[in-house]
Amino acid sequence: MKFTPQPDEFKPHGNTLELKAILVVDDDQQLASALQWILADENFLVDIAFDGEEALLKLKAHVYDAVICDLKMPRLRGDEFYLKASELQPNLEDRFIFITGFATDPKIALFLNKHDVKYLVKPFLIGGLVDCVKELLC
Repeated sequence: MKFTPQPDEFKPHGNTLELKAILVVDDDQQLASALQWILADENFLVDIAFDGEEALLKLKAHVYDAVICDLKMPRLRGDEFYLKASELQPNLEDRFIFITGFATDPKIALFLNKHDVKYLVKPFLIGGLVDCVKELLC
């Protein structure tokens, strides 16, 4: 049997997997960690922050393809974080998914309608969140 050397050059297949990075922001640490594991299982790179201020720091250091964010949090609420994040990275403005148990609160409802953002009401189905993320990023 004769040995035939292979070219040194690596050529990736046409179907390369592009990983999308998501920032999950929620003061409920159990929920944030659970979402991190669930979304990672769906082949997303997931980072978590437990309030809006921590999320802003992460947003200054990293580029994310989408943000999943609670609205009622200590230190910096989700709506305030959204406005600051939109200034820092305008491309993220239409890549937020808010999760809230207070969608009927007049201030929150006004914010959600004014900015025409996607949101899910807690408790939500995990499959619904995953579908929403995939729809947003595809």
